Amino acid sequence: MQENSKLQLFENQLIRTAWDEDGEEWYFSIVDVVAVLTESKNPTAY
Repeated sequence: MQENSKLQLFENQLIRTAWDEDGEEWYFSIVDVVAVLTESKNPTAY
């Protein structure tokens, strides 16, 4: 799997992403998404 990592902005906060060229899919960091949606200081606790 070849990955191309990028940062995406959502609600003015960065979310780590990776593009899988073989599967033609984007992968998003769940910890980053939870942090943005919950405004938690410790998103790994979810």
